[in-house]
Amino acid sequence: MHELPPMRHIIRQTVIDVHHAILPETARLKPDSAKLRRSAVPLEGKKGLFVFSPADMVLHSATHLFHDGELEHGLRDLVDLDTLLREFSPQAGFWDMLVERAAELDLRRPLYYALRYTAHLLGTPVPPQVLQASEAGKPVPVIDRLMDALFVRALCPDHSSVADRLTPIARRVLYVRSHWLRMPPLLLFYHLTIKAFRPGRSED
Repeated sequence: MHELPPMRHIIRQTVIDVHHAILPETARLKPDSAKLRRSAVPLEGKKGLFVFSPADMVLHSATHLFHDGELEHGLRDLVDLDTLLREFSPQAGFWDMLVERAAELDLRRPLYYALRYTAHLLGTPVPPQVLQASEAGKPVPVIDRLMDALFVRALCPDHSSVADRLTPIARRVLYVRSHWLRMPPLLLFYHLTIKAFRPGRSED
């Protein structure tokens, strides 16, 4: 999904990360990038610049968080989702659009997790009917319970005061899951084999 590796400004240390899609072409979910672009809205006061629509901003953030394998900063990303939901919730029709858009873009599962864990961990005021509607993306019960056990641990701060002995395992399982969601089995096997035998690069 990356055209270029992330670029960091040498002085400000800000990062520009250029994407051509929010998920790689090999991923199991297939959100249509053209639909995201068509629904983009002008950035106020910035001629020629556009941002995702409110619903698409939430879905983009949710997709990255719940397909990402590096969750040491997962709580920060969950707080971002909470902030977006609280910011946009007063807009007329936002919640209905969010649910409809998730279905249109094949992103029901990330939306389900986003609403479930923001409400559960951060108390995000999601309307009950929206939580119910989001269950269209709910996995089968055994997977749902497993994801609770994993994400509730992995989304906590990366600190010994809130981690338990299973937290590192939860993060490792979700790391493997993220690759499984992004690649078909043969490509995943090839990718992991290359990584296993490639010499590590130094920070320099």
